[in-house]
Amino acid sequence: MPQDRENFILSADYSQIELRLLAHVSGDKNLQEAFLSGVDIHTLTAAKVFEVAVSEVTKEMRYRAKAVNFGIIYGQSKYGLAKALGISHDDAQLFIGKYFKTYPGVKTYMENTVKHAEQTGFVETIFGRKRYLADELGSANAMVREFAKRAAINQPMQGTAADLIKMAMIDFAGKIKGLKSKMIMQVHDEIVVELDRTERDVVQKLIKESMELGQPLSVPLVVDISVGESWKEG
Repeated sequence: MPQDRENFILSADYSQIELRLLAHVSGDKNLQEAFLSGVDIHTLTAAKVFEVAVSEVTKEMRYRAKAVNFGIIYGQSKYGLAKALGISHDDAQLFIGKYFKTYPGVKTYMENTVKHAEQTGFVETIFGRKRYLADELGSANAMVREFAKRAAINQPMQGTAADLIKMAMIDFAGKIKGLKSKMIMQVHDEIVVELDRTERDVVQKLIKESMELGQPLSVPLVVDISVGESWKEG
């Protein structure tokens, strides 16, 4: 990295934050152990679902596991998964069934969360911020009701991810007071910093500490940091 530049772009984002939150809110021991193992979550899921060794997981297997890992977060149906993977509805249903057999706590979480939303009219993040869904869940329109069920499943994760990044921003803003480097924006689960070159090491340490937030989850919050000379490289 050239030393004549004064400022760089630093990008710090949470790695697979919503999947990690799924492991936390569902309490599924297998999913939690998968993250604690340090092995790539999509590869490990593929190994479990296809019943092969991690070393035998192919790119196609990992691709399918990744699709269902992220699809589950949004309450994806067998029709959505079939379309995403270009497979039959029966194969998609079989794959989802294997996934829930691998991570049974996830299915229980989804069922209980929808039931709770139907009974109370809301769901909430792990910090207690609520999203009200009573009107949508009680709609005469089946599509609206199904959307609300998917929202109920996702909100505790997506909403908590939003809570975490805001908490991290507040903490980081306090830590860098007096420094030349400036926090300039937040994009979803990412914080972008205009980094003074003389402060690279200290800012990387501070933003990592701020985003880890003392590790409040049952699985690690992992922060990926990159630095570049431009927006393209940051």
